[in-house]
Amino acid sequence: MRVICPNCSSKDVGKIGTNQYYCWNCFIEMSVTGEQIASVYQVEEDGSLHSLNDLFIDEQSVPTELSM
Repeated sequence: MRVICPNCSSKDVGKIGTNQYYCWNCFIEMSVTGEQIASVYQVEEDGSLHSLNDLFIDEQSVPTELSM
């Protein structure tokens, strides 16, 4: 699965865990369920996560771009 960052539209996104991805361009972490981005977090300098769901996730989920 190819994930495009919902924040900066970068394709420089790497898989960091089961259904978890990280954008190396804008430093956000995403959790994916099926073909939808389920949650988006900003990684703080101390390694903690700050939820950005209120900016990116609403009633409609953010689709990922699939590339097989």
